[in-house]
Amino acid sequence: MCSKPKLTTMGKDITKNLVDQPIFKQLIKMLPRERFDLLVKEYGRDRYYKTFFSWDELIVMLFGIFSRCDSMGEVCDGM
Repeated sequence: MCSKPKLTTMGKDITKNLVDQPIFKQLIKMLPRERFDLLVKEYGRDRYYKTFFSWDELIVMLFGIFSRCDSMGEVCDGM
């Protein structure tokens, strides 16, 4: 008889499912999107948007910070 080996978690939290994802995506997944959207709506932040919604702008700004970009041109080149 052939049986499958038992998989152990070795005490790790496997509910987040962050394996094989880029670190930036893991960080973004941890942000409370629902809370962010409530704050945007509460303060009317997206009322006069032109190009980016607030969430998209946050992602781009975080990318620029974590990539150590010095200008928006560098952010655009990096994306």
